[in-house]
Amino acid sequence: MRRADRLFEIVQLIRGRRLSTAAFLAGRLEVSLRTVYRDVADLQAQGVPIEGEAGVGYRLGAGYDLPPLMFSAAEAKALVACVRLAQSRLDRGLASASESALSKIIAVLPTAARAAAESLPIYAPPYFADEDPVRHRLERLRGAIEVRRKLQLAYRDEAGRATDRTVRPLGCFYWGAVWTLGAWCEQRDDFRSFRVDRIADMAVLDEPYRDEAGKTLADFLRTVEHE
Repeated sequence: MRRADRLFEIVQLIRGRRLSTAAFLAGRLEVSLRTVYRDVADLQAQGVPIEGEAGVGYRLGAGYDLPPLMFSAAEAKALVACVRLAQSRLDRGLASASESALSKIIAVLPTAARAAAESLPIYAPPYFADEDPVRHRLERLRGAIEVRRKLQLAYRDEAGRATDRTVRPLGCFYWGAVWTLGAWCEQRDDFRSFRVDRIADMAVLDEPYRDEAGKTLADFLRTVEHE
């Protein structure tokens, strides 16, 4: 990779994350830590507002932007593949938005890159029927997570036992065959995962929730990693 390309890539990596360590940058760029430190210092000297320091991490100052990017043929094909695979597995709102976003990207590609992307021989068969209740629930779950509202769930476990739960919805997870909702369960006072296809009914409550130590999405993910 040319040094100019590497400097550009460093800015791209830093701008896409809240905090990027030198070790992360070195691993992604396949260079030494010393090279990263030198490159970041050079970018800072050129006026790029990279904040932070070695041993702590870097972030890009507010208000800084780069000119619009142009995707390579390989990047364009990767985007098409991701959208095709995801569309049939997302709720209808996100599926429609992903198709619209992809169309805008494809429209501005050079002719060769556009042709390569559109002819990509990777497809995903429909995962949801148009009226599949799971797709509808996913959209409602996503909405509740975005506005941070508690949910009342009527749920049936693997044995068919019915329970009612009040939960703080944290995230939806796709496991290749099923979707699950990761949540903090008020009744169990602990994290729980609920298969979306086993949710018999749900109601978004007027009761909001705020992040509390030990009950956040980050805490849930750490719990999953340790299991």
